[in-house]
Amino acid sequence: MTAANKYSILLPTYNERENLPIIIWLIVKYMQEANIDYEVIVIDDGSPDGTLDVAKELQKIYGENRILLRPRAAKLGLGTAYIHGMEHANGNYIIIMDADLSHHPKFIPKFIDFQKEADYDVVSGTRYLGDGGVYGWDFKRKLISRGANFLTQVLLRPKASDLTGSFRLYKKEVLKELISRCKSKGYVFQMEMIVRARQLNYTLGEVPISFVDRVYGQSKLGGSEIFQFAKNLLYLFATT
Repeated sequence: MTAANKYSILLPTYNERENLPIIIWLIVKYMQEANIDYEVIVIDDGSPDGTLDVAKELQKIYGENRILLRPRAAKLGLGTAYIHGMEHANGNYIIIMDADLSHHPKFIPKFIDFQKEADYDVVSGTRYLGDGGVYGWDFKRKLISRGANFLTQVLLRPKASDLTGSFRLYKKEVLKELISRCKSKGYVFQMEMIVRARQLNYTLGEVPISFVDRVYGQSKLGGSEIFQFAKNLLYLFATT
């Protein structure tokens, strides 16, 4: 492995004006401490709360070479946000994470070190191995997450412990290939990415992470998402 690796961190945002300054500050801190070459690509989907204005101020602070703004006019879904971000990414590795502080940037250098150990195609954060865990969820949320994960393990046998998480590192060309094959939207998209990776014999490593429920703003998981999840899980079971 050469020192020429660059990491593009994709941050899809929607109404994250309180969280964005904190997450960016943490990313900068941990990437600088680890001496890693990086860029953050903020993909804001027309947030009405002024998230993009906050992002512009952050760009002035940290520089246009570190913070790239690639907004879209409307909320178009996670998969298309990643495609959009990837088109503008200068890195040969892509890191995807949530902008709501549920994923702590301190884990990024761990992902990178772990990836280098075995040249993994994908490194995924897991809440269900080692010292990983979930903080701030009520019993119902934990039950839904565990239940979804258990069902997925039984039906799809993905050889991964946490399928519904969205904190991951991909080789850029691997991410492109996986996205081109994914049919799902929303909550199930992350799960399908792992299932497709297994189908294509990509190598997958897992790093334990602690997941913290969002501090500011509203969670985007509701009853309709759960119904969609069940429907899409059955679709994946039928097609993989």
